[in-house]
Amino acid sequence: MQPSVVKMNKPFISLCPEITRADALMLMDWLEDESVTRYLSDSRHVSRFIEQLIGRVQLPILTHLFNQGGRFFMAYDRHDEPVGFVRLVKTGRDCEMVLVIGNRDNWGRKLGASAIHEGMKLAFFDMRADRLIAKIHADNARSLKAFLRSGFSLDHETPTLKSFVMSAERYLRLLRDNPAPHTSDIVITEIDKARIQSLLDIEQGAETFELAHEIERAIVVDPRQVAEDVVTMNSKAVLQVDDEEMEVVLVYPEDADEHAGKLSVCSGIGTAILGYRVGDAFNWRMRHRTRQIRIDKVLYQPEAAGHFHL
Repeated sequence: MQPSVVKMNKPFISLCPEITRADALMLMDWLEDESVTRYLSDSRHVSRFIEQLIGRVQLPILTHLFNQGGRFFMAYDRHDEPVGFVRLVKTGRDCEMVLVIGNRDNWGRKLGASAIHEGMKLAFFDMRADRLIAKIHADNARSLKAFLRSGFSLDHETPTLKSFVMSAERYLRLLRDNPAPHTSDIVITEIDKARIQSLLDIEQGAETFELAHEIERAIVVDPRQVAEDVVTMNSKAVLQVDDEEMEVVLVYPEDADEHAGKLSVCSGIGTAILGYRVGDAFNWRMRHRTRQIRIDKVLYQPEAAGHFHL
């Protein structure tokens, strides 16, 4: 089997929870564009709110203010340029998503669909919602198409508003059977999945929801059937991270030692490389920047060496 490659030019969006003063100024610019705000029912209120914040609060970081009544995320592309925002508001077990791609130059790049998938990941794995709801203006053809293609179904409608819904159960089914177009398949063994799931049962939280998402979307195989060039737990691999070559071992948190190149599967790069194979290249957002990662070599894989106890 030939190595698969995730193309770097596929649509990519990451959602960042930190909102800076510069972000707020950019949001104001976006909300002054009528083509951006024409379908936002609360755009004037939001614009006034941001303007008041900037005038009243002399702080470089405004995250806590934007998160009043919900969670607010700036949407970044692969070049770490802000292109829009996502707001998630949870009421009971339901969560509502508001999505805006702010610069019209970015329309048509399928960034909205990528932002929807990132929003679903947060809603279902981090915020633990049972349902995700999106209320779309009936004339907003671009958004209607993006949510329908992402698997949402029409719940109810009025002459001016269509309400779409995605259940957690349906989302998990789509995650396994119909993955997002900007992602590539990953493979994990039955033993690794069971061990990681046990870890997540204890470590649930904002730091591990990406890992929970990855093992849910992974193709699960018998340890004796995994290809020898796949990064499994306790594998040693050579990576290209941006322009830097790294030799790492993927380990469980208790064995992690970054100085020795032993990366926890709960860490940024650790979660990122699990299940990928030699030749795969992809973007992954970590802390305040997006990294480009390529799997160059697998120097050691426990399953290939017959070490199934690791």
